[in-house]
Amino acid sequence: MARIAGRFRRVEPRRRVGRLVLGLLSDLPRKNCWTIAEWTGESTPEGMQHLLGRAKWDADQVRDDVRAYVVEHLQDDQAVLVVDETGDVKKGTDTVGVQRQYTGTAGRIENAQVAVYLVYAGQRGHAAVDRELYVPRSWTSDPDRCRAAGLGEKTGFATKPELAARMVTRFLDAGHRAAWVAGDGVYGGNPTLRTALEERGTGYVLAVACSHEVTTGAGKSRADTLAKKVPKRAWQKLSAGAGAKGHRFYDWAVIDLADPRPGSRQLLIRRSRSTGELAYYRCYSPEPVPLTELVRVAGSRWRVEEFFQSGNGLAALDEHQVRRYASWSRWVTLAMLAHAFLAVVRADEYTHPAPDALIPLTCNEIQRLFITLVVHPVHDAAHRLGWSDWRRRHQARSQASHYRRQATQA
Repeated sequence: MARIAGRFRRVEPRRRVGRLVLGLLSDLPRKNCWTIAEWTGESTPEGMQHLLGRAKWDADQVRDDVRAYVVEHLQDDQAVLVVDETGDVKKGTDTVGVQRQYTGTAGRIENAQVAVYLVYAGQRGHAAVDRELYVPRSWTSDPDRCRAAGLGEKTGFATKPELAARMVTRFLDAGHRAAWVAGDGVYGGNPTLRTALEERGTGYVLAVACSHEVTTGAGKSRADTLAKKVPKRAWQKLSAGAGAKGHRFYDWAVIDLADPRPGSRQLLIRRSRSTGELAYYRCYSPEPVPLTELVRVAGSRWRVEEFFQSGNGLAALDEHQVRRYASWSRWVTLAMLAHAFLAVVRADEYTHPAPDALIPLTCNEIQRLFITLVVHPVHDAAHRLGWSDWRRRHQARSQASHYRRQATQA
């Protein structure tokens, strides 16, 4: 916490943000201002709510601190920046950025809030280093709605690839280095993003659709058409990385693309060894690289999925019960910090061989040990009874408010 302490001018928010991060790392079944305030020993949730909503501190500055912390401890010259979006299903229409839209979290169109994240993935581990809220046109075309949610009236619409480019640019402009960018078809199919990465000299392996057109020495063709022409001898069995059940082997082939500009460009094709299903990637590197390197980068994309899983499960990334933009950005930034702490401890532990018959410490196990051995939440009866009284008073006020509203509508 010392790294971000200077972002808080007053001692009260500085101490409270430390307690909030501990609460995010706790084993509470639900994590919000109420439960965390009770767990940390505060008498009401007002202090936590004030920290997220009205206290004076800049979440973007803390985000920059998180990014520097991650790069410092997970530094890798061949690191991959993985970009992807995730959605949180919401009720109502007042939560900033919410609308009916597709979210992979639910696997269908839902009333949801979507954000794009940038994950730094190196040999020692991975953690998120940036985030951007996706604000749909239904919001940016309504200045009053933006103002009510804490967004500037001049907030403009930005596509998800534009948000990705914004985050990669921030990362590189801060003086950090990453050799590659990886992402799914939302990003690979965007020529503006690909061009921006090439202009920065940053390699990429970005998924594209089967209908994506590329140009070879024989002319322009769809990706799936080219895949049918790959001879059997051109396919190579390679691992896309180790998973929970061992290496993830696929068959891979690569086709050189024709382009007069500097750099090396290919279409990478992945084939499932069990189903034969194909996946396609547009690749660029300033200098030619072997197929094994392209496969390594393509396989790095799963790191962002692991971040979403552990970030949600261990650091409450998706449990923000807030409506305004400032509160959202503060919650997710502190959740990123909490997860980054676990990732860094895990990376440091991996430098020490685990005892025989034990796997290395996982983020889940580190969280359990940290809470059990380091953190000592309050459990006295008076504190618990005080919170019980507070909840009942709050519920009584809410009930009375609902009855009054109902009476005026009758």
